[in-house]
Amino acid sequence: MYNSANKILILDFGSQYTQLIARRVREAGVYCEIYSYDTSADKIRSFAPQGIILSGGPESVLLENSPRIPEHIFDRGCAILGICYGMQALAHQLGGKVEVSSKREYGSTEIYINTPSLLWPSDEESQKYSVWMSHQDKVVKAPDGFEVIASSDNTPIVAMADKKRRYYALQFHPEVTQSEQGQLIIEKFLFDICKVKPEWTPAQIISLLEANLQEQLGDENVLLALSGGVDSCVVAALLHRVIGRRLTCVFVDNGLLRLNEAEQVMSILKENMGVEVIKVDAKEIFYARLKNISDPEEKRKLIGKIFIEVFDQEASRLPHIKWLAQGTIYPDVIESAGTHNTQAHVIKSHHNVGGLPETMQLKLCEPLRLLFKDEVRKLGLALGLPEKMVYRHPFPGPGLAVRILGEVKISYITILRQADAIFTECLHEFDYYNKVSQAFAVFLPVKSVGVMGDARNYSYVIALRAVETTDFMTARWAELPYELLARASSRIINEVPGVARVTYDISHKPPATIEWE
Repeated sequence: MYNSANKILILDFGSQYTQLIARRVREAGVYCEIYSYDTSADKIRSFAPQGIILSGGPESVLLENSPRIPEHIFDRGCAILGICYGMQALAHQLGGKVEVSSKREYGSTEIYINTPSLLWPSDEESQKYSVWMSHQDKVVKAPDGFEVIASSDNTPIVAMADKKRRYYALQFHPEVTQSEQGQLIIEKFLFDICKVKPEWTPAQIISLLEANLQEQLGDENVLLALSGGVDSCVVAALLHRVIGRRLTCVFVDNGLLRLNEAEQVMSILKENMGVEVIKVDAKEIFYARLKNISDPEEKRKLIGKIFIEVFDQEASRLPHIKWLAQGTIYPDVIESAGTHNTQAHVIKSHHNVGGLPETMQLKLCEPLRLLFKDEVRKLGLALGLPEKMVYRHPFPGPGLAVRILGEVKISYITILRQADAIFTECLHEFDYYNKVSQAFAVFLPVKSVGVMGDARNYSYVIALRAVETTDFMTARWAELPYELLARASSRIINEVPGVARVTYDISHKPPATIEWE
């Protein structure tokens, strides 16, 4: 646990945006953790937060069995910020009144500041902000001690405040980028109301992680599953600093990597990491076991199982290996069923979270498990990793297997590798690789009619995907120039045998995920 007084606790009521709240608090330089709303009083007392944020949620406080704010929260005497459902729960439990709104609000809404407050970026009245709403209930009467500090045309109480008790509440979501001044509002709560200090910095994180690793690992040896991506490379750098030669890295070529990736990764690691790396060629094992497997969850879990089998086998050849280290990060954990909330839904099992077998012989070390992607990248730079490694586009652990819909076949992998490489080359050619957060090609196992050389061509379809995001919890499809897309499409169709058509994915996350499977 982070032993500092400058901590914020987020109580999760099931909102799709809860992780974004944590992301915004961390972005402000303040450490926070997410607990389920029904977490015990003892655990919260042990965490000792300076402030508590109540998340939104899908339920209605008007239902008898809907989640409630634990009464012990009000006995702590610390500042509270309720967001959406959190605001409605505050009002409902403290004597206000909540009703079903005759006009639901979903999306961008203009709100009006009625009263100056420590929560607002400015002390001036008559301000107007565009914010993101997502609610069907509304507070129609504030509890005693609260004043209304903002409203909208449809909702008379958009924000309320009890200055004496330091209770604040917002009907809108300041954590999403669509809310104007949202980050500043969160920072006002942190610094002006909770009085915490912004000490969650890369240097502080590195110091904390190194101390945790020393305590966790003792003098035992570690095997690191190294993919060449930023997450596992940052883990390698951390472990190398802490345990030195007791670290052995294993890079598994599972035959599901991008074009020439195995060679590139080994070259990068040799030049920049200075750690021992063993390369294992396991292509045939993965190909054989994936035959006739088409369900995406089954593929992910099977790949995770095979990885562990390979690592266990390698560990048995090395002296005294006790730990398997992985580059698991927070979004991996969340999408595989958030551990902080038993009500969380599985979005998809990540090979390094949902695919680990119960019979695994090694103990698991995941130092980045509670960090977001951009926090990991900042750590990488602070640890001295080269920028080209740190800002390399993420690549899923199961590799191209989850970018080939349905069964994985060697012929499909060959087509996808070439198409993906061409798309990446075009992004660099148009100077867009570093302007998008992640970009890749997807193989669709359906055939489409085309014409080549005056002859009928009946071949496969490639979909291109590029997104912009800061936290990988939400993402927008990237509006790439038509010239770039035209160039990529033309090259793929003309240079990759077996492709007759190229499409572009314009789905946001949510509702889509970034990867197709």
